[in-house]
Parts: sequence; C-alpha cells; structure tokens
Amino acid sequence: MNLLPKSSKEFGSVEYWEKFFQLRGKKAFEWYGTYLELCGVLHKYIKPREKVLVIGCGNSELSEQLYDVGYQDIVNIDISEAVIKQMREHNASRRPHMSFLKMDMMQMEFPDASFQVVLDKGTLDAVLTDEEEKTLQQVDRMLAEVGRVLQVGGRYLCISLAQAHVLKKAVGHFAGEGWMVRVHQVANSQDQVLEAEHRFSLPVFAFIMTKFRPVPGSALQIFELCAQEQGKPVRLESAERLAEAVLERQQYAWLCSQLRRKAGLGSVSLDLCDGDTGEPRYTLHVVDSSTVKPSRDNHFAIFIIPQGRETEWLFGMEEGRKQLAASAGFRRLVTVALHRGQQYEGMDSIQAELSARVMELAPAGMPAQQQVPFLSVGGDIGIRTVQHRDCSPMSGDFVVEDVQGDDKHFFRRLIFLNNRNVVQSEARLLKDVSHRAQKKRKKDRKKQRPADTPDAVPAAIDKSYLCCEHHKAMIAGLALLRNSELLLETPLALLVVGLGGGSLPLFVHDHFPKSCVDAVEIDPSMLEVATQWFGFSQSDRMQVHIADGLDYVTSLARGGEARLRYDVIMFDVDSKDPTLGMSCPPPAFVDQAFLQNVKSILTPEGVFILNLVCRDSGLKDSVLAGLKAVFPLLYVRRIEGEVNEILFCQLHPEPKLAAPELLETAQALERTLRGLGRGWDDTYVLSDMLKTVQIV
Repeated sequence: MNLLPKSSKEFGSVEYWEKFFQLRGKKAFEWYGTYLELCGVLHKYIKPREKVLVIGCGNSELSEQLYDVGYQDIVNIDISEAVIKQMREHNASRRPHMSFLKMDMMQMEFPDASFQVVLDKGTLDAVLTDEEEKTLQQVDRMLAEVGRVLQVGGRYLCISLAQAHVLKKAVGHFAGEGWMVRVHQVANSQDQVLEAEHRFSLPVFAFIMTKFRPVPGSALQIFELCAQEQGKPVRLESAERLAEAVLERQQYAWLCSQLRRKAGLGSVSLDLCDGDTGEPRYTLHVVDSSTVKPSRDNHFAIFIIPQGRETEWLFGMEEGRKQLAASAGFRRLVTVALHRGQQYEGMDSIQAELSARVMELAPAGMPAQQQVPFLSVGGDIGIRTVQHRDCSPMSGDFVVEDVQGDDKHFFRRLIFLNNRNVVQSEARLLKDVSHRAQKKRKKDRKKQRPADTPDAVPAAIDKSYLCCEHHKAMIAGLALLRNSELLLETPLALLVVGLGGGSLPLFVHDHFPKSCVDAVEIDPSMLEVATQWFGFSQSDRMQVHIADGLDYVTSLARGGEARLRYDVIMFDVDSKDPTLGMSCPPPAFVDQAFLQNVKSILTPEGVFILNLVCRDSGLKDSVLAGLKAVFPLLYVRRIEGEVNEILFCQLHPEPKLAAPELLETAQALERTLRGLGRGWDDTYVLSDMLKTVQIV
C-alpha cells in the first residue's frame, strides 16, 4: 500500500493525516527513526523528571518508549482525532500518567511556561512544505506557541531532515529571539526506513533550541553543530556557516547511499575534516575497477598514501588511481591522502580513526563483518616537514616542504595550495642534511612538536640534480642546437620565463660556463622563495627580471635591429585560471601575435622550448597548429606518466634531424656534461629524453 503523499503540500492538511492514520491502522509509523536510533540524542537533551510536550505525536511509539524508561511526565497532542483516540485506547491501562490531547499546536491551550521540553519528530517538516506566505505565517504561529509554552532554560527538540528552507526558518526564528541554536546529527539515512524498502537519501538531525531570558540590546547569537560521532559541539560563526556545515553532511550521506547502491559512479572524491577545527584532515578518492572479477575477499580495500607522495601520478591522477586499483586486485579501492598541518601518530592510529567512516563507502554486496584491508607503500606514513608558509598576492597561499621519497632521499618542494596536488618546483637535498633532518624530526616527534614547525636544518640543495622530468626534457632540447657538443666553449644566451624555485635556470648557469641567463618572473615572492629555500642566487651571468613575461618579450621585440636575441627561449609558466583546459602556459603565451614576438628575439638557429600541460585535445591541436604556423620545425616530447608535453620549436625547416642524429648529438652533450666533474647524475640520459620525440 502506497501511503506516501503525492505532493509535499499534502503534509500540511488535516484531511491527509486523518486518511493516513485510518489507512495505516495501529501499526506505528516511525518517521525519521525509531526510539533506538534516536535515544542517544533524546537522553542527552531531556532529563527524566522534566515535563515534556510532544507536538504532532501521530501513532509513533516514541512517547511510549520514553515513558517506559522513566520519562513519565509526557503530554502528547495531535490535530488528528482518529490517532488521538487510537493512542488513548492503546495506553490507558499501560501508561496511566501519559496524556493524549486533540489540539492544534498553532493555538495551544496550555498556560505560558508550562513545559521544559517541546519534542517535535518531523512535525515542523510536515508543516513547512514550501516558502509561500501562508505557509510561513502558519510556521510563525507554531514556533511562537512553542516559545510561549516553554520555560526559560527549556528546549525545543525538533527531529528534522534539515532541508535548507526548514533550517533557515527554524534557525532564523529562534536566533532572532536570542535563543541558543544547536544542530545535532543523529542518524545516517542509509540506516533508516520509511516503508520496508524505502530509504531516506538525507540524514536526520535534531535542532536543539534553548530558550534564554531576553537581554535588552544584546546581539549575541550562538550557533553550534554536533556531528553524530562527536562528543562535543563545534561553535560556528553564523547561521550561514551552520547551514553550509549541515549541507556538507547531507551531501556526504547522499554520496554514501549512492556508493552503496551501485558501482562505477565515475571520479568520486571527498574530504574528511577534523571535528574540532573543521580543517580538512583526509582526502578520499573512491575508485571502482571494472577489470577486477568479483570474489569473496576482493570487495573493498583502503590505501593510505604516504605523506609527500600524493602528487605522484599513481596517487594524484585519476588514471593512476585506476591503475593502482586494478593492480591491487580490489573491486573498490579508496585512496587516502594525508593533509599538511595535521598530526598523525602512525599507521595504526590512522586506521583506527578511519575504520568507521570509510566503511560507509563500502560497495553493495560486501558480506557483513568482512575485514577490510588497509594497504600502503613501505608500511609507514612517510615524512613531510613544512619549512615555510606564506601567501603571495599573485599566487595565493603556498608552502615549502621537505618530503622523503621512495629512495629515502629528501626533496624540497614548492606547492601552491590552490592546486595542492601539483609540485611547482622541486629540488633534492644533499644526503647528509637529509639524514640530519630525518633524525631531528624523529627526535621532535617525541616532544610532540607540531607538524608544520620548521626543521631549522640549513638548506643544502643538490644543484646537479633535476627532479622534474619536464625540466630534464627541456635541458635535453639543447641537443637540437647546432654544434651542441661545443656548448661549453661558446657563449649561450638563454631566456627562461617562469622562475619557480629557480632549478631550471640555475642548472643551465652551473653546467654551461659560457651561458648568460635572463629569468623572468611575474611574482616577486617566488624570487624570495627560490633564494631562501632552493639555493638560487643571481650572478653576472644570471639576472632575474620581475616582470610579466608577455610584456618583457614584447618590449624586446620592439627593439628593432638593436633587439636582444637568444639562442634558447624556455617557457615554464603556469596559468592561474583553473577553468581553462590548459594549465601551462596561459593562452596568451601561444597567441599568434605573441609567438611572432618570440620568433623575432630567437637566433635563426636557436630553439624555443615550451612546457605544455593541456587536457583538452581540441585546444592542444589548436596550440600545435599555431606553433607550426610560426616555427616550421616542431618536435613533441611526451613525459611518461604526466600530462606534460615538451615542445621544441625551430625556425629552419631543413634539415630535419633524424632520430639517430638526434640521439648522437644528445649523447655527445651528455659526455661533455659528465666530464665537467660537477656531480652530473648518471641517471640523466639525455638520449632517453629524445628517443620518443616526434616531429609534428
């Protein structure tokens, strides 16, 4: 039998509820949860000796069960004569001290301050079906009556789905009266039943509105939220922030219900926040693998990403996580990234903290009581030390942090927090300093030192090592210069647009003794970061110009015959607009008119090298076509496991270097660099960087 109303407006009509209870008969209708599901919050906010008024009681067993555990001073009212008669007959002999009265809650007949608690289970939701003027007037009368019959210090305890318009009205009304407002999450929707097979898609909340004595002239308003799993409420600064926090929990409950019902929802991610501070603590990505055949033990697993490794392709990109899930052999894998500024005691404590929460993301069909494995790399949570935090007017909040790689080396990274999974710059620390940093961190952990306190270990950057694969490819592009084996002996003029941590221009400066490098950086904060934290320094052969790269190149191009020309021009510039399909470079840097300016300051046999990060295939094709229109010879080098592609652009269309010739020149350049004795790392094989280069 379908007893659900056809439209929400029916909730507010006397006729609907009369028909509802006549059809339903004596079977209790436990809308928004049973006593067992609600007793925790009810016992928290109602004392056994208090006088309780239940409005819109219906035929719920909630009052009876409260009575049976010691709450005996209970008065129940409802607008339906049928249900009041039914409940009187049912309880007359069993619960003689509990009364049931037919009464309109908008015109109650009780004296002022008659009760210490008014309990409302779904009644406000039933009345407040829309925001039309007539409905709002009815709700105003109802809430005014609730306030009138409550004593000072009394509580209006309303069980609700906390839909946005209901929350706004209830909070606005009582906050305006100077009452304390608390919202307490009491149950998860997936555990509650409307009718056997019907489930809520929203969690249930309790509004606890505490009546304070009016204070003339006082504007104090108190808003609190208490999540189901928390022991203490969190104070929020405004009604708007309270509404946002409730919405976040509703969205999470909806997501959990969807994940339980079906797999393959696409890319699903969410943050789990610290209950006391509201700050993100874990970022979860849910990955369903269609290639894994189901078995008894491969339903679900949790993968903890060690600190500092969340930026790696396998963990930080959707395709990488899919590969991880398939190789792990689980139908559903949840990857967990740990946030900066949060303290973690170890893998066991993280597992204990996450166990209950992540089980809400389990797939349909997983057997009850099945153990869910927690996986990781290397068995520990990794090491990450935030050395510096700041905010740039141009780049926003950023951090400089030291992390331990999978080879036990320590690396220093620059991260813009508006894109926390992208490493803007990276440098390897020398081993002795890395070892001291690790020992010092272990020692400080015993002192319970905050996670983001600087290590105070002097920076010692390994300048011979390029961390970024795309930087290695850009250096390999120097093999495209004619007479590249003589680069150490002849002057080489380079322009690098985009400084970051300074590793790319610094590497050129240190390894090519005849080079002169101009670096252009729009953000002065980045020069400070590069100098203080990444071992960068200027010299008579390397100067940094604080300017917009567009303006700098355009100004040089307007110099006519006297304009400065470069043998190599490198663009490594990120876009600040996250809505674009191309995050590097900004579109203006590949505009046809601007590319003509680049061409005009490049020597005839020079090479223009561009770091391209573009996920939009149509936009990428357009960029390549535009480059070809200006530079007849175009090579593309794709970076394996990354979105980056390095474009090598030259002016002379002939002769095109065939692959064997290109490898020979690269190998000659490698031999020359190794001969410098500057600690050139043997893992750098420029020829490898050019093996997969394609001529467009």
